[in-house]
Amino acid sequence: MSNNIIQLAVLDMAGTTVADGGLVLRAFDVAATAAGIEAEGPQREQARKYVLDTMGQSKIAVFRALLDDEDRAQAANAAFERAYEALIDEVDITPIPGAAEAIGKLRGAGVKVALTTGFSRSTQDRLLNALDWKDIADLTLAPSDAGRGRPYPDLVLTALLRLHADAVDRVAVLGDTTSDVATGLAAGARIVAGTLTGAHDEAQLRAAGATHVVPSVVEFAEVVLAEHN
Repeated sequence: MSNNIIQLAVLDMAGTTVADGGLVLRAFDVAATAAGIEAEGPQREQARKYVLDTMGQSKIAVFRALLDDEDRAQAANAAFERAYEALIDEVDITPIPGAAEAIGKLRGAGVKVALTTGFSRSTQDRLLNALDWKDIADLTLAPSDAGRGRPYPDLVLTALLRLHADAVDRVAVLGDTTSDVATGLAAGARIVAGTLTGAHDEAQLRAAGATHVVPSVVEFAEVVLAEHN
């Protein structure tokens, strides 16, 4: 048995363990056009800002907030998923440098790892397949697997239940957005860290309440493994 106080690490994917390369915004532009948001002008700029501010949240929730119409939101979300999956096939999806090794180090020390996302299950699976990461973690979760996406605590708490962590204060959470931080805090995790490899900067992550801000998942693993009984 590990002597580490953290039993479970819940890690975001795009921007945290996977280099996004701006694919979310590219896919959003396709979806926004499909939803009838003008290609140029203040409405599109406000929508893009909202997407950046809410990065990490379930995409259908983002479109519901933007469009205030369920049918349009569902259509936009479907267009987003199609566009993102097509982009995965077109570009070379790569891990954040050192991510696979950091995950392996955590698991080797007895810390279980869950990979979570704001994307659909099908898009998450496409990412995992592109990276050949089908077996890299103990668990992978999309919002549909947990009930609600970020900023709600469901993804973290579902990971805790499925991977049998003893308590929420045995959990560490890492993400690149304020939504990831909000999720970890809502779940009561001991460590709720922000990483600087994605959407939001250090000031935003600290303002959201991050207990730690790290350069990448590599340093996060070191923080987790430094927590001993």
